[in-house]
This record gives sequence, C-alpha cells and structure tokens, in this order.
Amino acid sequence: MKKIALIFVAFIAFSCAKAQKTEFSKTALSETLLSLDGKQVKFQDILKKQKGKTTVIEVWASWCGDCVKAMPKLKELQANNPNVAYVFLSMDKTPEKWKEGIEKHQLNGYPHFMANDGMKGNFGKAIDLDWIPRYIIIDKKGKIVVYRAIETDFDKINDTLKKLEAI
Repeated sequence: MKKIALIFVAFIAFSCAKAQKTEFSKTALSETLLSLDGKQVKFQDILKKQKGKTTVIEVWASWCGDCVKAMPKLKELQANNPNVAYVFLSMDKTPEKWKEGIEKHQLNGYPHFMANDGMKGNFGKAIDLDWIPRYIIIDKKGKIVVYRAIETDFDKINDTLKKLEAI
C-alpha cells in the first residue's frame, strides 16, 4: 500500500511540475536580459511593451540545431499571423554569436534579448527551460496561454493564435 501511495504522490508532483502556467514567476519577471543595444532590461519591462498584443516568445540559440531547423516553420507562422507580435530570447553564450545568428537567420525587425547566463542559468530556471526552441504564447491581457511548446508543436501554436485572433 505504501508503494502505491508513493507512486501516486510522485505522479501528482510530476504532473504539477509540468502544469500549464498562466503567469511568470516573480523571479522570472525580475531577471534582466541583454538588449541589442547593450542595455540590461528586466523581463517584466519586455512583457509590458507587449501588453495589448498577442505575443509569441521564442527562446532559441544560434548553436541549436532544432532552432535552426524550425526557422522556416516560424517564418511561415509569422506570415500567417501578421497581427501577432514576436519576441526572441536567446540562450547564446556570447553577444557576438547571438547577433551573428540574428543576421544569418534574417530575424531582423523584432525585439531581441539574450539571457546573461545561458540556458541553465537563473532566467532559464525561472521559466522552467528544459528544451529549445521553446515557444510561449501570451494573450492581449498578458496571460500565458501556452507555456511550453517546442518545434514539433507548430500546429498547436497556429491553432492557438487563430483562436486568440477570433476573440
């Protein structure tokens, strides 16, 4: 009986850890990221600029093969959803590699920021980052609608954006 109870508790704990979040933690909101102009910007200030817009946040890195592989699908998503805002958060190791990646993959014209301490650092932990590319969708009110989507979830992402546009 104790084994069954222990398995049940472990299952509940794991399920809750992967649950859909509707807002970012205070820790995530207070973290700073590097902007293209070299300034440190709080994540909460990045989000404030998106208020009133449906927003897709892409967490990526120039060294990430899955991120590069997903770029054509992302560009298709952008073309099919022109009223959606996009914000790119890089997990690159250096600003130089990050900026080279933006140019190489023609991601100009969008807000870009880089985590100061990489994928496994404070910001990555604060947003439960376990895989990139990672997509987070935020509605016009600032509520997280999709907290964890990856490169194989583009149908889900597109369907969610269409539903949000209909609202």
